[in-house]
Amino acid sequence: MKLDIISRVISQEISRENAEKFQKYFEILTEWNKVMNLTAITEPDDVALRHFADSLTLLRYIDRIAEEADGEKGEGISLIDVGTGAGFPGIPLKIMRPEIRLTLLDSLEKRIGFLNTVVRELGLEDVDTVHARAEDAGRNGLYREKYDVAVARAVAPMNVLAEYCLPFVKTGGRFIAMKGPAEEKYDRALRLLGGETECDDLFLLGPGEDSPEPLQRRIICVRKAAPTPARYPRRPGTPSKAPL
Repeated sequence: MKLDIISRVISQEISRENAEKFQKYFEILTEWNKVMNLTAITEPDDVALRHFADSLTLLRYIDRIAEEADGEKGEGISLIDVGTGAGFPGIPLKIMRPEIRLTLLDSLEKRIGFLNTVVRELGLEDVDTVHARAEDAGRNGLYREKYDVAVARAVAPMNVLAEYCLPFVKTGGRFIAMKGPAEEKYDRALRLLGGETECDDLFLLGPGEDSPEPLQRRIICVRKAAPTPARYPRRPGTPSKAPL
């Protein structure tokens, strides 16, 4: 697996320790993928680009948010990865920024078992895994409006993702969505949920002629300007059936 793909995309060298963690992550991912559906992407260089490097396009946003917080305390920011699946983008971010206090949320118990294995084998600390649907966890006082950042790397429309994710974010925090290149309309959803668009950036991840096909990624960063009304998120299934 060519980890220089990651370095070129994020313009940052990967330490030997972190390179070993990414390699171990890849090995666990491909081994578990033989018995459960975690990813259709299994070629080493494709995983490096389309899972690891793609996840790390969020680093510039995470670093900026951490600088806004009182970084001198050394505690890092709290981040929840909603619908994390095989751990993207949360685990690659944790590898590169171990000070992050990370929560991985997923609705499938088997995936939580995989994530617990990755966390244990990579020696990652201050990581919680939560088995729950986003709509249920977003109403739970243990998680509601407790995080500096919520992230999601998913195929759901932006107005649906916003209802899944903004309830987790503290006022003043951020929700960052990893989307495909197409533009979407989501202003109404943000108004109802207490968010406002901070940036909407489009990237092309194509680090070289010998690399896999380029990947287009749109990053939408939303600031939580006001508390999310208590009626959101609606009951499970409703956000996708009747988007805001």
